[in-house]
Amino acid sequence: MNVKILADSACDLGEESVKQYDIDILSLTVQLDDQNFEDGKTISAKTVYDAMRNGKAPKTSQVSPQTFKDVFTKYAEQNQPCIYPAFSSELSGTYQAAKLMEQEVKEAYPDWQFEIIDTKGASLGLGLVVLRAAKMAQEGKDFSSILEMSKYHAEHMEHIFTVDDLEYLYRGGRVSKTAAFVGTLLKIKPLLHMEDGKLIPLEKIRGSKKVFKRMLEVMEERGVDLRTQPIGISHGDDLETATLVSDMIKETFHNDDIHIEMVGSSIGAHAGPGTIAIFFLNHPYK
Repeated sequence: MNVKILADSACDLGEESVKQYDIDILSLTVQLDDQNFEDGKTISAKTVYDAMRNGKAPKTSQVSPQTFKDVFTKYAEQNQPCIYPAFSSELSGTYQAAKLMEQEVKEAYPDWQFEIIDTKGASLGLGLVVLRAAKMAQEGKDFSSILEMSKYHAEHMEHIFTVDDLEYLYRGGRVSKTAAFVGTLLKIKPLLHMEDGKLIPLEKIRGSKKVFKRMLEVMEERGVDLRTQPIGISHGDDLETATLVSDMIKETFHNDDIHIEMVGSSIGAHAGPGTIAIFFLNHPYK
């Protein structure tokens, strides 16, 4: 029996990839206009971005414990081996909720082969880990090989990103109100990265063109095998800019293996419209 790959909606993988590799997606919750929605199922990222542009402030919450319990129990009953690369524990309670339900389900099904990985990743940084695991599962690779490779990709995945408006990060507690105000006033574009699963400011750059050029410089400084490894680009409802960045990467690194996806509503609710992120490995691709 092939290994089944589970993921949460924070991986931001598109419907085509999810169907092609038979990935089971568990949705985080998005709260908008006093209603709860399932990320990617009952609400679209586009709806969330349009609401934010109109001044609304959607909120998000982790995958519900009951959802985890139902899905885990279903696969445990089938004795289906599963691996779940999860959204960073530093950005959501999703990982902790999953671990609690894993413990509960394994009390009833102690022989069930199942592992949860705290990837310390988000968006396509998480999505590329999930995708690699799902491809290996489809090829019939064994449980331990997929688990080992997933941990390797999670450990070495770089997240480099910028946002269009610091106000959204301020609302989420990522920057101070003063920094948000000054940044907007001076047209400063923040460059951020992920460090041990947390969002960390890297540099402040004036102007969009300069920030995208700097993102590619950081890729060159940190990345390896940039001509051959899959590279992810996610965007906050700004495909035009994501395509521009993709063209810059192709021209600079001669790499056509680039995955572009929209940042989903659970992450987009905090990063906001206009976010651009690049994901790549800092150790040799396997």
